[in-house]
Amino acid sequence: MRHLDVSRGLRIVCGGQSGVDRAALEAAAVLGLDYGGWCPAGGWAEDLPEPPGVRRLYPLLRETPSADPAERTALNVREAGAVLVIVAEGASSPGTGVTLREAERLGRPLAILPMSLSRPLEGEKAARDTLARLLGEVTGTPPTLDVAGPRESEAPGIRGAARELLVALLGPFAR
Repeated sequence: MRHLDVSRGLRIVCGGQSGVDRAALEAAAVLGLDYGGWCPAGGWAEDLPEPPGVRRLYPLLRETPSADPAERTALNVREAGAVLVIVAEGASSPGTGVTLREAERLGRPLAILPMSLSRPLEGEKAARDTLARLLGEVTGTPPTLDVAGPRESEAPGIRGAARELLVALLGPFAR
């Protein structure tokens, strides 16, 4: 494993959906990290269904030609150098499954990070080590990380919990 060079910065990509995706965008904004990625046509997200949707909040997201969320998921995995999936116990997420299959198909370095919704910083040291190992496999400056996981409707409370965890984990990359 290469040494993790935080001076290279970090670019976050995701689709802007209401849960972990939105938490990643919010963490990037708080920390001043670059962000991008793909969202469905019209900027659709479950909590922002009318155009411009999530692009009203995050205008650097690009729209896919179709409204199919699987299309944006595949494009985000393709754009990333590595994929970080945050999961919560008991949450079932078809979209997260698409992310995992696409990361495997494209051979992207992948880490699955379990998180407690009630105690998101529990295990922060292990989560930092996981992120360091994952980003140690990424080339490019800055490295690009696809952050994915369940929607808010699939795991109520995941957005806030994931945001808290991501701000803590991604803080060293802040400008």
